[in-house]
Amino acid sequence: MNNQTKNSRAVGFWYLLVAIFGLFTSGFVSPRLIVSGDIEATFRNILASEGLFRLGIFCDILTSICFLFLANSLYKLFKSIDIETVRLMVILIIASTSLAFIKLFRFAPFILLSNDLFLSVFEPIQLLALSQIFFELYDYGFIISLAFFGLWMIPLGILVFKFSSKIFNKILGIGIVIGSGGYLFSFISGLFAWNLEIITSIWMYIAVISEFIFIFWMLLRKPLSHNLLEVVTN
Repeated sequence: MNNQTKNSRAVGFWYLLVAIFGLFTSGFVSPRLIVSGDIEATFRNILASEGLFRLGIFCDILTSICFLFLANSLYKLFKSIDIETVRLMVILIIASTSLAFIKLFRFAPFILLSNDLFLSVFEPIQLLALSQIFFELYDYGFIISLAFFGLWMIPLGILVFKFSSKIFNKILGIGIVIGSGGYLFSFISGLFAWNLEIITSIWMYIAVISEFIFIFWMLLRKPLSHNLLEVVTN
């Protein structure tokens, strides 16, 4: 197995872990614990399933860690194609993972409403209001992270497009770039509170499908032989 094959397998492996941990948190944990607009119900759910709550935060952290390893593997795989584009991609990935600190905001209701000191100083309704503020800060932080996640996929799509002259790479690269718009549009619509859920969902499906095609291409197919002269000539 040559270095290119090893690097592609590593990319697929780390990207798959990012997808698994991220989907577990957003698709399984959050819907079972978070009640939108009702911090009291949310806190009751957290107390009733504290282990699941902590597991969700743990998976959030693992997602960020795997994302950094993914950046390293992507750099090794694509650096011979377009070093400037690769560097831009890595910078955007690092910027995205730096927002991981916002996950701490989700501990707010658990800390505020289970601490005797806080309960002796504030009324429970005041603590619930404070907890709601932290949850909303988390939501806005997540919205901001979507912008960086969408942006890093643009150079990824460009690199996939340049990876080979094969039509598969061209289509996949274009699909990834188009799919990145799903994250960017989710960021804009969330920031400005636009009610465009249908458009956002359709665009996000394109993004997710493109990502999983890329993941399984990296994992299951032997990477196409890449000739640097071919890239320079094209």
